[in-house]
Amino acid sequence: MALRARIGILAALGAALAVGGYRLERARSPRRPARPAPSVLRRAIGGEPESLDPAAARSEAALTVLRDLDEGLTTIAPDGRPRLAAADRVAVSANGLRYTFHLRRDARWSNGAPVLAADFVAAWRRLVDPATAAQYAGLLAPVVNARAIAAGRAPDASLGVRATGPRTLVVRLAHPTPYLLSLVAHPATFPVDPRSLAHDGSRFVRPGVMVSNGAYVLERWMFGSHLVAVRNPYYWNAAATRIERIEYFTSSDPAAQLRAFRAGDLDVTATIPPDSDRWVEAHLPNRLRVSPELAVYYLGYNLIRPPFAHAAGLRRALAMVIDRERLVESVTGGGERPAYTFVPPGIPGYVPPLPRYAHWPMRERIARARAAIAAAGYAGRPLRVEIRYNPDGLNDRIAVAVAAMWKRALGVDTLLHAEDYKVLVHDVNRAQVTQVFRASWVADYEDPISFLGLLDGGSGIDPPRYASAAYDALLRRAAATDDPARRARRLARAEAVMLHDQPVIPLFDYVAKHLVASGVRGWHANALDVVYDKDLRIRRTARR
Repeated sequence: MALRARIGILAALGAALAVGGYRLERARSPRRPARPAPSVLRRAIGGEPESLDPAAARSEAALTVLRDLDEGLTTIAPDGRPRLAAADRVAVSANGLRYTFHLRRDARWSNGAPVLAADFVAAWRRLVDPATAAQYAGLLAPVVNARAIAAGRAPDASLGVRATGPRTLVVRLAHPTPYLLSLVAHPATFPVDPRSLAHDGSRFVRPGVMVSNGAYVLERWMFGSHLVAVRNPYYWNAAATRIERIEYFTSSDPAAQLRAFRAGDLDVTATIPPDSDRWVEAHLPNRLRVSPELAVYYLGYNLIRPPFAHAAGLRRALAMVIDRERLVESVTGGGERPAYTFVPPGIPGYVPPLPRYAHWPMRERIARARAAIAAAGYAGRPLRVEIRYNPDGLNDRIAVAVAAMWKRALGVDTLLHAEDYKVLVHDVNRAQVTQVFRASWVADYEDPISFLGLLDGGSGIDPPRYASAAYDALLRRAAATDDPARRARRLARAEAVMLHDQPVIPLFDYVAKHLVASGVRGWHANALDVVYDKDLRIRRTARR
């Protein structure tokens, strides 16, 4: 997450440790069990989870459910900072390269078996194993040998993580990683019960089969409709879990979510329909929760096919003439912020570097873009571009607006290709999108590398297939320093190099928008938009 100072050993139970200006608090184990009153929370998650395997999950829908079913070494507190979870103590070496986590003695799997350090070792090795093909394998890049293993150059047993006792996990890092405690709250790092995986294979994530270590257990998955999770009595903090049952609805239609909320069939929505902010505020007072989010909406280029491969000038020309301010005022209209950088503002200690053209008047941007288009060989003939996107109302309007701006400023002929989200993701992942695609990225932890690492040539994701030795080298140099200010400067230089190459066109930064029923208590907004259902309470009322 945000740039942090090194931390020392956590004190005894109930103590807290100052970490770079904030306190990393240990959640307490309950002294005696107390069964809560039965309750049900109905939550829209925005789409169908592609998988509930921590190594395969990628979408926000899947990660939201996994945060309830499983638990990592840490969780994200309501203020967005890391908090100890499956581990109740951590010690860090003076050079910041060795973390020793001590697991809770009362940490249990949903079948009653203890959660062991070896379970984390097995899960992390599986995550970086090339045979797993996990897109989040790069999340463990700071761990010794993780990159070499993911690239097939080293065995997974060489990963810098080992169990030195049943509940003691030692993590060795290749370089200081000030955001490690936030990183290990990500679902990709969650443990997997190795006995269930060995016995059930790919079936281990199915309802009635899945063994989990979080506050809930998967009971049902009705594909195309909803999932159901019920309270896990073996969870170490089960006494504090006030909601007995979670029903996750998989509708990706914001209008359908709004209708369900108004009818009393949903307690929390994943979002609201575009352009509905004023109506919602007028007709559902105090129900809309809006907060800045570390998330960017962008267009990506396919950099391994013409016309955008080896054509940075052409890519910059198209980026220059998009009027982001007009987009957020007239098209999105929900408080979004225009984006010229890939890393959104708001991460402590980091100032994203604006590209030069962001300061130019639109007249100058258009003039320079036309010159770049001509230099790229399109003088006297129109450039033809295809944008592929998933239709949802807002995406349609953005695509139309961008196409109009390109046409007006540069004479570009744009073909708009709307398709199912899963098809789009499949084709982007395999570089089968011909030219331009719509995408977004939500921070996994509060640190610039959560965005910049996406475009690292060795990240395993890299949607545009960006390959820059200069960019990758600057990321490595930033990783090699433990001085927060110097690290931030190096990351900013890397982002400046990337923005000059323009493999992506940032358009705007998101704000999180949820409708939350009046009976729901404990909802706290944060920059990562992470809210655990185990931390909520619900009281049914006649008025929503």
